[in-house]
Formats: sequence, structure tokens, C-alpha cells
Amino acid sequence: MGSSAETREFQAETRQLLRLVIHSIYSNKDIFLRELISNASDALDKLRLESLTDSSLGEIDTTDLHISLEVDRDARTLTVRDNGIGMSRDDLVELIGTIAKSGTAELLEKIKESKDAATAENLIGQFGVGFYSAFMVADEVTVHTRRAGTDSGTQWRSSGEGVYTIEEVDGLPVGTAVTLHLKPADSEDGLADYLSESKIRQIVKQYSDFIRWPIRMATERTGTDGASSREVDTLNSMKALWARSRSEVTEDEYNEFYQQISHDWLPPAETIHMRAEGTFEYEALLFIPSQAPFDLFSRETKRGVQLYVKRVFIMDDCEALMPHYLRFVKGVVDAHDLSLNVSREILQHDRQIRGVRRRLVKKVLGAIKTMQTKDAERYAKVWSQFGRALKEGLLEDTDNTEALLELVSAASTHDPEKPTTLHQYVERMKDGQETIYYLTGETRAMVENSPHMEAFTAKGYEVLILTDPVDEVWVDQVRSFDGHPLQSIAKGQVDLEGSAEDSQETDADKAQREQDFAALLPWLTTTLSEQVKQVRLSSRLTTSAACIVGDAHDVTPTLEKMYRAMGQELPTVKRILELNPTHPLITALRTAHAANADDPKLADTAELIYGSALLAEGGDLPDPARFTRLLTDRLTGTL
Repeated sequence: MGSSAETREFQAETRQLLRLVIHSIYSNKDIFLRELISNASDALDKLRLESLTDSSLGEIDTTDLHISLEVDRDARTLTVRDNGIGMSRDDLVELIGTIAKSGTAELLEKIKESKDAATAENLIGQFGVGFYSAFMVADEVTVHTRRAGTDSGTQWRSSGEGVYTIEEVDGLPVGTAVTLHLKPADSEDGLADYLSESKIRQIVKQYSDFIRWPIRMATERTGTDGASSREVDTLNSMKALWARSRSEVTEDEYNEFYQQISHDWLPPAETIHMRAEGTFEYEALLFIPSQAPFDLFSRETKRGVQLYVKRVFIMDDCEALMPHYLRFVKGVVDAHDLSLNVSREILQHDRQIRGVRRRLVKKVLGAIKTMQTKDAERYAKVWSQFGRALKEGLLEDTDNTEALLELVSAASTHDPEKPTTLHQYVERMKDGQETIYYLTGETRAMVENSPHMEAFTAKGYEVLILTDPVDEVWVDQVRSFDGHPLQSIAKGQVDLEGSAEDSQETDADKAQREQDFAALLPWLTTTLSEQVKQVRLSSRLTTSAACIVGDAHDVTPTLEKMYRAMGQELPTVKRILELNPTHPLITALRTAHAANADDPKLADTAELIYGSALLAEGGDLPDPARFTRLLTDRLTGTL
């Protein structure tokens, strides 16, 4: 023994933090072991570094740096021991006895004002007071430590009640041992049996598996002859693939790690291994799966990127690192300069984390773009699995709109089976065509058979066929691609270019036709005023009698249904009924109306024309029974 023990009081603010930590802050008490192992790992890192740069330490053996976990069931103690840099007496007083950081009083005031423990935990996490978490599970904590380069060690002891004792102790090895005199297990209070080998293994595997130093524990083993023996096991794998250079990692190792974190037994479609150095250092190992998980579009689905700090696991599904539309990406990000106790709320507002997120997103989108240009088959498989989710990014991520549009692949009338990119569509556009045409619908068959397609098919214009629900939304938000506006062929006026002769014919016919239909169109608009806002002649029909279109900025019927399904009521949007002036039914209606505008059967015919146009585009009749009755009566009259 050295000098006699000295009893000292914790700094006042430290006492308040201790009480909060012990009684109300951390909901998951398992993290105490993560914190102590992390501290031990830091001590080993410091010793290795200082042994190379500080000659005053003398000869230091760094050939077997490690962390030991020691269980004594009789004494109910768990010890976390390392042979790292160790601490002096002054270090102990400064690091454990006080929290002399600016803003501590303000932090405490915020904690008092917070209404729930989760908020308080997020606040306290900013100060990285992990050592104090030991008092959640221990009635008393003892620290034995000796700093490298010194001859005597120090013992620190406290029950966390406001005071601690400190004294010099001779004969200690270099390093630190933190001994916890554990409280009894209490499931109601979240206290597990932290003397249990299986529990210790589980905590180490979850939080500290990739710590670079071996974490060892002596365990009892019973042989086949019934005799027991003690064996020392290494509990962690230490295989942090992301910390190694890509050239040092085999494809099998990547695949094995991907399977471990994703529980997917298929190899990934793409592996992204990156390292950033500078003001904020981190490593990332990301995977694009080859198959979408079953819950990709479930409300409960979570993002697949894990956050580590210096190889210590912090959290799953880190929302701050990956946007929702890339939730299928799996992997890890290991940051070097974050607190272990960093919270989700803090991450959301951290400028450096936002920078990491931007770079990760660009890497993922860049990897898919490389697939598109260099491995079309692999890209097609990835798009078929995740294209719908990626298109959500056109609504969420305005910073990467152009990059996402480059990736969009869609069916089109150009090829009945092979989808097209927007670039390929633009390359095939007709001379003089400036607009990218599209039509949304539930299925390809419905879109291809829509009356809206007739003039485009007749004149050879390519139309994109968009059948994902998200297509209804993003095409309204993204107005153009590569300088070419996107236009729905079911909205607004359509003026398809023809030959000069066609144009002269159309102009000549237009005035005559408008004169011919001058009486019918206003009458139809009035007759169908409950259903439509206008009836006009169409330039997009060749074989059908009529179709229904929307104004350029109207909400589509499908989108209207989606909003209503989500509980958002929208005012009813009246659309426009367009008539084919050359169709026999329409010309016959014009003739009948000119002969006897008061004939009540004409109004029934108008309803049948509107209902037929609605059915042709896959819409729902407002009164199916009435439509059926009118149709039956009309068919009966023809027999």
C-alpha cells in the first residue's frame, strides 16, 4: 500500500448527472459494458501510439494488447481489464471526479425541463459520460490503474452517492481494471444477470464485435470425463472489413459479412467500400442487395445502415445516414469523431453527418449509374427490384433529381418487352419533337388500349408507359428532363406535328368543323355539367368516339383515389370530354341534335358517351346501375 486513502466529493454537477444516470436516464442498461469496453479500447490505442512517440514511457510491451472480462460469481463482481495506457491519480480526479466542461449547467437545466427519459438520455449523450453508466448495474465501482511510465498505481472507489475515495497502490500492472460490484438481477428494472456467460457474450457480439483488440474471458468447460477446466475464449471477431483496404478483402468475405448484417442468403448486386479522410474521418461498407426484401414498402420497414463509432456499435437503421428511398441499402458506417452516446436527434442536426449522408447517397446512385452503363443486365435486375423505391427519391431528394432521372427506366410503346431510359427516349424522338410523352395507368394493357394513345400510335410517337403508383406523383413534380418537358397525353391540348399538307388540311377542316359543332358542344357541356367542365373536339382520337382528359395541372383520377385512400379528401375535379368529330356516333348525334334539340333521348346518349369514355380509361362509373339501364334500353330499341 502507498499513501492513506483520501475521501473527496464529486463536483456538484457531476453528482446531479450521477443521480440521473443511475435512476432515470438510460433505458437499456446493457450499454454499460459497451462503454467500459470502448474506454479500454481507447486506452490500448493510446498506449500503442504513445509507445512510438514518447520515449519517457520506457520499454513498453505492446505485443499482446487486449481486454479481459473477469467474472467472480462468489463476490458478484465483473471486472473489465486492459493493459493500455492507464491513468495517473490526477487523471482519475479530472476524468471521473469532475465534468469540467462548459455548458454543463445549461445541460442540466435542459434535462430538468425535459418531460421524458428518452429526451434526457439524448441530452446527456452529448457529454459522453459513459463511465457513469456502470452505476446503473453496480452498487460500488472500483478502479485500479497505473499509467505507463510511472511506478505507482492508484485505486478509486465509489458507490455513486456523492463521494469517492482515492489512494496510491503499489504493485499494479500498467493499465486499468474497472471492477463492478453488481446489483442483483431484476427483470422489472431491466437488470439482467451480468455474471452470465451467455449474456456477456451477447452484449459483446452486439456492440463490440469489431473492436480491433481481442476481448477475452475465462470460461468453465466440462470435459467428457466430467472434469472441469478453465479456458480463455476471445469473444469478438475483430473482423471490421470496412477498416481494411479493398484489395485485402476477398469477395467471399464481403458476401459473408453482407449475409451477417442483412440475413439475405443471396450475394449482393453491388459492394461499395469507401473511406473519407480529413476534418471528419469515416469508413463505409455498403451493399445494394440483388433482391428486394418482402417488407420494402411496409410502413414498418427500416433503413439498413448501421452506425459505429471507432468500431463500437451505436445503432441499427440509422435514419440520419441514408434517405428513406434508399432504405434497401445495407451496410455500416464507422465514424471516428462522434460520441458513443450520440442520439438520433443529435445526428439529424449534425452538419458533418449531413455531409456524410450526401456523399453516401452520391456513391450509391453513382454505383447504380455505373451498372447502367457497363452492365445493363445487372442494372435491369436492380431496377426491377428497387426502381419503385428509387423513384420516391424524385419526391424527397431535390438535390439529386438529375441523377435519379438518369437512372429511371420505364416501359414504352417502342418495345413491348424491353424498358427504356429517358436518354434513350430522347435519342429516338422525331425531328422537331420537343416533348417527352407519357401516360400513367394501372397496367400496360390498360395504357396501350387507352383512347388517348390512338393518335400517337397512328403517327408513330413513342409514349412512356408508367404503371407504378409513385409515377402518378413524381411526373407532376419533375417537369422536364434534359431540357425536354414531360407531358401526359391524357392532359391538356395535344398538337402532334404532321406533314405540311396534313397541317393545311387540318386548318381548313378546323373552321368548318367548329362551325358544324357550334350548337352541339355547348349543349353537351350543359347537359353533362355534373360530370364535366367542358366538351370539345379532339385531335388525339382516330377510332374511339370520345375520351376524357384533364387540364394541364389537374390532379389525375388515380392520384385522387390515392389521396382519398390515405384519408385526404379532395374537392371533386371535373375533367374535359373530347369528341372525335369523324366518328359515326358523334356525327349522328350532331345530326339528331340539329333536327330536334329537345329530344330527351339525346341526353341519354350523351350520358352513354361519357360513361363509355370513362370505362375506356379504366375509370369508375358514378352510377353503374343507371348506365346499365340506359344501355339496356338503347340496345332493346335497336332490336
